[in-house]
Amino acid sequence: MKPTAVSREVVETVRRRLAEEASLPTAQSVASALRDHGSVVGSGTVLALVDELRRDTLGAGPLDPLLAMPGVTDVLVNGPDQVFVDCGSGLERVNVAFADEEAVRRLAQRLAAQGGRRLDDASPFVDVRLADGTRFHAVLAPLARPGTLLSLRIPAQVSFTFRQLVESGSMSPTAARLLRAIVEARVAFLISGGTGTGKTTLLSALLSLVPPHERLVVVEDASELRPSHPHVVGLEGRTTNIEGAGAIAMRDLVRQALRMRPDRLIVGEVRGAEVVDLLAALNTGHEGGCGTLHANSAFDVPSRIEALGVAAGLPREAVHSQLASALDIVIHVGRLPGGRRLLREIAVMTRDTAGLVATETAVSFDGGGVPAWGPGRDRLGVLLGLLLGEIEGL
Repeated sequence: MKPTAVSREVVETVRRRLAEEASLPTAQSVASALRDHGSVVGSGTVLALVDELRRDTLGAGPLDPLLAMPGVTDVLVNGPDQVFVDCGSGLERVNVAFADEEAVRRLAQRLAAQGGRRLDDASPFVDVRLADGTRFHAVLAPLARPGTLLSLRIPAQVSFTFRQLVESGSMSPTAARLLRAIVEARVAFLISGGTGTGKTTLLSALLSLVPPHERLVVVEDASELRPSHPHVVGLEGRTTNIEGAGAIAMRDLVRQALRMRPDRLIVGEVRGAEVVDLLAALNTGHEGGCGTLHANSAFDVPSRIEALGVAAGLPREAVHSQLASALDIVIHVGRLPGGRRLLREIAVMTRDTAGLVATETAVSFDGGGVPAWGPGRDRLGVLLGLLLGEIEGL
């Protein structure tokens, strides 16, 4: 027999009753609360209500099946009626909805509390890492519209190997050989690209190519890199706790990493004042350092680093002076209209007569991975220890 529908008013009454008594939603506790309310329902309705209340108090509620989907990288909630997932081919709307705006808000507050943060009208947005590594961000309505907004970034459980990236079409064989040569030459590089373009995936695959006798020290705001390498140690930043204290900045972790005898220093994502310490580290004999950076193109990377460095207190001239001798190569990745991720460009760093750093394209790749050599080709060959004929023959 189909369970009898229960009004939202009754559901809320039962929920408040269980909260006041600090009771878990069981068949017995729910049935008792319904009886006290004067509602007579069948066992099927009681069990259905137990399931609904459990979803509201455990896990991620109606989002749990989405978070468990193979290959899912992001789950986004735009108010109670719009839920989207990204499984590697762009965002797709799914047939999942919340009962109302209050249900979205409760879930947001519960997940924030799991990460040790407060989320309410006085503190209406939060960015935390959950216990399973999921990155959770929320903004409460009415600050957000069409309702409370949730963003969950799921860490990869299994990293793509370098070979798998080639086989999937993310890079051509020529690009793959160049990237191998970059890792082997121990040049410093950044992987740039927009959100969801596969920067972390590619960096993890490249780190797996590092010789096994080298020690990798990884600094991240949220742990995402999973390189297949026998000697990887990591440091992870921390946001403030529910009392607003206890934050550990990335900049502090970069300084600690330098004391840990790294053969290669890796900053998972350069996004703040840590750029100052990273540039300083790469100027003091730490070869092969690398990381990722949000940028629209390889051309924009120097200006992004300049903006971060100036915001951290360095003069513009000092930023470019450090950058010129710290960073060698930019690897830019993008996403095609259909969602496929692709290595788009490898660029080298140059410096003009005014001392300002710019990037120069060494090679770019079209949607099919066909290489087009640019003016930075010769400089790339010098960095990799290859002659002109050798680099074009890769």
